[in-house]
Amino acid sequence: MFKITPNPPETDDVSPYETPDSKKLNEAADRALDYYLKPPIPKDTVRKPSTIYHVGAEVDNETLLVNACESLASASMMLSEFAGLMDMPHRNMMLGIQQVVMLGELAVNRVLDNFDPRG
Repeated sequence: MFKITPNPPETDDVSPYETPDSKKLNEAADRALDYYLKPPIPKDTVRKPSTIYHVGAEVDNETLLVNACESLASASMMLSEFAGLMDMPHRNMMLGIQQVVMLGELAVNRVLDNFDPRG
């Protein structure tokens, strides 16, 4: 079979560094870029989370689920009331958001129904 395009020219496998000095220059450039663009993250620094909104580690799962369920129910009610005050195109959007929140509430309620605090 005849090819229309010729084969690409053959190249020698050589190092991209012409001289040892160019390799040193490239390594120095990499170090300089890393210094400015990738500042080191100290590994010995202990992460200290903010305590403004803190859920203690000792709070059990049932309490967290009940709180999430009540928050979702409140959000659903607020969205429903707010949608009643809006005109039609925005009202439909608010009712859609309210429905998504309500579905989340139903899912959390189902988890609570299936929750066995004894393990």
